[in-house]
Amino acid sequence: MPHRSFRAEVTDAVTPRATLLILGVVALQLLFIASYVGALHDPRPKDVPFGVVAPGAAAQQTTTRLERLPGTPLDPRALPDEATARQRIRERDIDAALIVDPSGTTDTLLVASGGGRVLSTTLTALVTNLEKSERRTLRTVDVVPSAPHDPNGLSSFYLVVGWCVGGYLGAAALAVSAGAKPSDPARAAIRLAVTALIAVVGGLGGALIAGPVLDALPGGTAALWGLGALIIFAVGAATLALQGLFGTIGIGLVILLVVILGNPSAGGALPPPLLPPFWKAIGPALPPGAGTWSTRSIAYFDHHAMTGPLLVLAAWALIGTAVTMAAATRRRTP
Repeated sequence: MPHRSFRAEVTDAVTPRATLLILGVVALQLLFIASYVGALHDPRPKDVPFGVVAPGAAAQQTTTRLERLPGTPLDPRALPDEATARQRIRERDIDAALIVDPSGTTDTLLVASGGGRVLSTTLTALVTNLEKSERRTLRTVDVVPSAPHDPNGLSSFYLVVGWCVGGYLGAAALAVSAGAKPSDPARAAIRLAVTALIAVVGGLGGALIAGPVLDALPGGTAALWGLGALIIFAVGAATLALQGLFGTIGIGLVILLVVILGNPSAGGALPPPLLPPFWKAIGPALPPGAGTWSTRSIAYFDHHAMTGPLLVLAAWALIGTAVTMAAATRRRTP
């Protein structure tokens, strides 16, 4: 048997196709690092929706003072009374509110750790320092506290991450088991139907684990089940669509959209007001962000402010389904 050169052995072991895949993996790895570190390394509040309750001219004075803070961490607006402030927080219109007591030296800050403890802690520290500079003290009241078994408010995010993983791994397994591209519309429809079944089972399993089993999240199991099923199917349909269009590369595109861009911008580890502008802008349009917001709304905010995120998830599901079928039809057409 003739001796083969080292170069020939390398060429045989690492094909051009493998080389391209390795380059793609390295690119995804670097994008992963850049995205997560870029989004999470330097949290700073920016234009946080913030209520101010104070009598007469004190309301405008306090609002103006907060508007002029360096870096514009707050987006203050005057509210008529404490009851309105509490309601606006529960409806997710604002993230916190300052109740000013001009007759005393102690003011009250209303926060909602159910929307993310990091944000409520950051706002408490910010307003405490402002009060000290005015020789006033601050009392903090958690209007929407996170659950005892969810002290940092992260269970909702981890639940959504699990649902998203189930969506793209399930769809990827269906696609690559018999070739990355659907061979005909019938097979594509079957894969979508199986993805829907995975979504129903996975949505229920996640809701039961996070709710009754571990008692990590309050809120109705049925509502979380429905949301989980929608998230799984939306991500799964998008995965089938991208694989139908681009083959194996489609898996990398799903990882780029859902994992690399979606997870750090989801508002899990850092709620949206603490994210840099790019991640704050894209988060609501991606499944992890829409899912995390909706999960927290179900668990802590009595289902308020969910219309937009649910429409985003529905769009991913519908567009993914349509593109999957269109890609299968196009491939079958001679």
